[in-house]
Amino acid sequence: MQIPRITHDPTVMGGKPCIRGLRVTVGTVLGLLASGQSRDRILQAYPYLEPEDIDAALAYANRACKVATI
Repeated sequence: MQIPRITHDPTVMGGKPCIRGLRVTVGTVLGLLASGQSRDRILQAYPYLEPEDIDAALAYANRACKVATI
């Protein structure tokens, strides 16, 4: 599954899907959103992230859910 801004590198965070090769996993972003953190709060806590990175994490989760239900 290819989504721009989401990378998989076995040398970064054990190969978990990450945002643009940074040490921020898709799971971290999704967990923050699930716990009620706002986009603005996440971007303040991780200033190197961009709004499009959060969109990409959500798109990744959406596609992963669709693949899991097939």
